[in-house]
Amino acid sequence: MPRKPAAKTSSSATATAVKPRVALVLQGGGALGAYQAGVYQALHEHGMTPDWVVGTSIGAINAAIIAGNPREVRIERLREFWDSVSHADLLDMQQVPDSTRQLATWLTTMDTFARGVPGFFSPRPFNPFAMGLPVPPEEASFYNTEELRTTLNKYVDFDFLNSKAGIRLTVSAVKVTCGTLTKFDTALQPLNADHVMASGALPPGFAPVRVDGDLYWDGGLYSNTPLEAVLNDEPRQDTLCMMVDLWHADGPEPTTLEAVQTRQKDVTFASRSQRHIDSYLKQHQLRRIAREFYERLPAAQRTAADRKLLADLGAEATMHIVRLPYAGRDWNMASKDVNFSRGSIGWRWEQGYQDALRGIEVSKGCPFQTTDAGVVVHELPAMVPPEALKQK
Repeated sequence: MPRKPAAKTSSSATATAVKPRVALVLQGGGALGAYQAGVYQALHEHGMTPDWVVGTSIGAINAAIIAGNPREVRIERLREFWDSVSHADLLDMQQVPDSTRQLATWLTTMDTFARGVPGFFSPRPFNPFAMGLPVPPEEASFYNTEELRTTLNKYVDFDFLNSKAGIRLTVSAVKVTCGTLTKFDTALQPLNADHVMASGALPPGFAPVRVDGDLYWDGGLYSNTPLEAVLNDEPRQDTLCMMVDLWHADGPEPTTLEAVQTRQKDVTFASRSQRHIDSYLKQHQLRRIAREFYERLPAAQRTAADRKLLADLGAEATMHIVRLPYAGRDWNMASKDVNFSRGSIGWRWEQGYQDALRGIEVSKGCPFQTTDAGVVVHELPAMVPPEALKQK
């Protein structure tokens, strides 16, 4: 059910004539990103193709594949990418008990650490960096990601992405030398594989990527949920935002090393969306107050400069955010984002698809009208029993 709105709806609300845009916001989360692919498939099949995709890290890769391909091949390209980076399972996961599945998944994950993921990243042999020795900054990592460049150029049509036919794409990365967050946006500049790779360059596993002379790391180091890109976009307009959360801010008290590391990762990369929503609401309220004060001024005191300032503030807009949380706990594995086993990838994709179907139903109850609400956050209704959420 929808959460309590951030503010009450005005009784004088009137419907707007402009169709709200659809934005899809995708977190970073490594192998957990297969869930995002399932979310997009459901939106795609139900006529909710996003007008704008915003992503960080693996979210940037998924977003680039979605935005950088004609509609008729997007699902196929997503499938091809995730098939190419998944590892074959050691056993038929449907024919063994849960404890055996957990062991098999752990072994597959250890294989990823040892040998990398074909088409994505591979270990650097005889690596001076691993021994604490200085190396060129583009090689300061445990793994080499040059294979990802080839993969991105294979599954993303960057000419299409940067054309008028492509969906708007925004990916975020952190400038290494000053720690500021940079947003690369096709609305402002052409993007290529370097921009997407920079968004997913998480240290020390992956080296920074140089873009226009500057080095960039994974945007998730600064903010793993790039919701602020949508909230701060100008001019403001009514928006239905499907926001995918791959990490859990809430969780049990950890009692083992594995549980501590899992909780640490969840806390580090979980959504900080409420902070951005609160900031948006303050700006929204100040804009409303400014307009109300202006309307109270006598006509003789209203100047052209004032009218221009009010116009620059933009029109009233409502943001409906439907939050889609990945529910798989992956046996509380700290390495769940490195679990590229084929069975896990398939399970996450299907879970994302099913959750998005529920999210689509929630979105049908989102009225777009001129209100004083600003932002309304909607949660999915709880309907999946806990035992069904175990990692397959």
